[in-house]
Amino acid sequence: MYKKIGIVGIFSFLMLFSTIQTSEAELLELVIDLNVEKGEIISGETLAITGKVVDHAYKPIRGAEVLIRTGSETTKAFTDPWGVFRAEFENFERVPGTYTINVIATWYGMTGLETTQVKVKGDASNASLLQQKLATEEARKYLSSEESDFEKDPIGQTLFKYYHGLLEELILENKHDEEIAKEEAILEKERIIAEGFREHAIQEYSPGYGVFEGLDYEIYVSNLDPKIKETVVNQLNFTKNIFEKAQTIKAEILASGGTYDEAQQAYLEALTLTKESLEKFHEELEKSEESSEESEESSEESEESSEESEESSEEKNN
Repeated sequence: MYKKIGIVGIFSFLMLFSTIQTSEAELLELVIDLNVEKGEIISGETLAITGKVVDHAYKPIRGAEVLIRTGSETTKAFTDPWGVFRAEFENFERVPGTYTINVIATWYGMTGLETTQVKVKGDASNASLLQQKLATEEARKYLSSEESDFEKDPIGQTLFKYYHGLLEELILENKHDEEIAKEEAILEKERIIAEGFREHAIQEYSPGYGVFEGLDYEIYVSNLDPKIKETVVNQLNFTKNIFEKAQTIKAEILASGGTYDEAQQAYLEALTLTKESLEKFHEELEKSEESSEESEESSEESEESSEESEESSEEKNN
């Protein structure tokens, strides 16, 4: 008799175990191919989740309801004829860290479950920490209640004061941030005005490229020692060409919509002389000087020859 009871008990247990296994298999009949459009986002950006719902034969499921949840936030989407869905969490402000995203898809009693993670980057400011604490369901419960609702609940009163204290702290933090933002805006406005005055002064003065032309330049060159005059003039022309090229580059960048900082950076880079360019200039200068010396020697020889011929002709005449 006991043997029969034992057999019946084992059989009943096996039937129950079989039923549990079957129900679990039915719960996971849907497969979710889940993807986060950006594996890393900056706090405050939009978090976009895409995916595809299929059965175990990889047949797309059309019209499945998809619930996407991360923390205390939930959004919903439906699959299209190809089983594809997309959902967004706009202005996803979080303290930097890694967050889990849970996705549940249901369709005619069948269910699928999948999870993934997203990494949030940015600065962990005090305001963002407070916002995260106040974004929970528990925080919303106590913030939307009255203190009198917890007269007979000491724990409720403590939590009520705690979350309202966090809210007051957040309000003060935001006010402080607004004051800083106003100060920064005033400084930026003053910088722009000062930059405008500076540009106006430059245009009014019109400094040009330096003393490389005009009466001052001619007087300076005319007073140079003839032995070094050509070398100095070549050096001045070399410098003049560099400045003109740099000014042209800067003007082209500004004309094409570039920022002043970009134009100024390109201007300074154009003024930077490389070792190769200096060596090339000195080589050309040396060649020019050698050529000048050769022409002078040739001129002197021709003058001597001319003098000798004149002396010879005078002797013949005598």
